[in-house]
Amino acid sequence: MKILDKLSLRTWYVGVVLACLGLWAYALWLQHRMFLDPCPLCIFQRIAFAWIALWALIAAVHNPSKPRGRWIYGILVFLGAAVGAAIAGRHIWIQGLPPDQVPECGPGLAYMMDTLPFLDALSAALAGDGSCAEVQWSFLGLSMPGWTLVWYLGLGLLTLFLVYTKTRRAGMPT
Repeated sequence: MKILDKLSLRTWYVGVVLACLGLWAYALWLQHRMFLDPCPLCIFQRIAFAWIALWALIAAVHNPSKPRGRWIYGILVFLGAAVGAAIAGRHIWIQGLPPDQVPECGPGLAYMMDTLPFLDALSAALAGDGSCAEVQWSFLGLSMPGWTLVWYLGLGLLTLFLVYTKTRRAGMPT
């Protein structure tokens, strides 16, 4: 816990931004250099990381000193992590389906966004399809959505924990 005592919220948020940018860069490298095309659920997980990075960057720049500001940014980062974790969980579930229960492949996300009303395209994309069931990459027994789930949980929960402890240690009401 000594490290967490010395870690400021601003430093934490800068680290969150760098982690999200690193994850984005790795995903883009896999897509463009290793030719692993992202499925619709992968794209939405990238959007969740962008949301987290955006609010963490704003929090780092603003660096609120009052509890209310600290909690607002912490909750916005956590919200992105929670949505990302839900999408990653759905993705993991689809990857674990028996082959005969995997949904059929549908049109790509770009096509759905061009031809369907926004909410219909969003619903269809979040439902997942056969392309989401394919495990194209794994490390230490976890697929890509498994690792994103780990990152979402870590970033989201640690952010709330740090906001709580830093606000409490500063003698501010939580």
